[in-house]
Amino acid sequence: MIVTLLQLVGLFALLSVLAIGGGAGVIPQMQHAVVDVHHWMTGPQFLALFALSRSAPGPGSLIAVLIGQKAAGLAGGLVSGVAMFGPSSLLAFLTARLWLRGAGVDGWRSRVERALAPVAVGLTLASGIALLRGTEHGWAAYAVTLAATLLLSLTELNPAVMTAVGALVLLVLGAR
Repeated sequence: MIVTLLQLVGLFALLSVLAIGGGAGVIPQMQHAVVDVHHWMTGPQFLALFALSRSAPGPGSLIAVLIGQKAAGLAGGLVSGVAMFGPSSLLAFLTARLWLRGAGVDGWRSRVERALAPVAVGLTLASGIALLRGTEHGWAAYAVTLAATLLLSLTELNPAVMTAVGALVLLVLGAR
């Protein structure tokens, strides 16, 4: 049990600081570690927890708590949540202090924002593709994933609405 808790802390603390643009960017690494490396759950179980975390109120990174609970009970959920949100929260706090101090310094902030935007979009698309690999799929599923990624990256649409629309499109097309 202690070993599993330490593995959860190590995994989610690392993913926490790598989650540029939000938790969706680290879903492929999370899925690989949880399903393929540690075998805490199967691919379909991971997809079910991912869908639950996306449709529930709050940040999508709450999937870490669900994974921790599945792997090591209540203690696993607690340590996973702290490990997922703690390091990134501390990093965000420290970055915000630096950000505010450099407000008038030659536009470096806008350059950083422009540089990170494509990284966040790319990580989100990679997450969609990684999740899609765990399901039965065809061209329609890939097209819906690409469209949803673009729409979610460029607009303020609710991910739950996008999930419902994507499911409806695939249902109409007869795809799985």
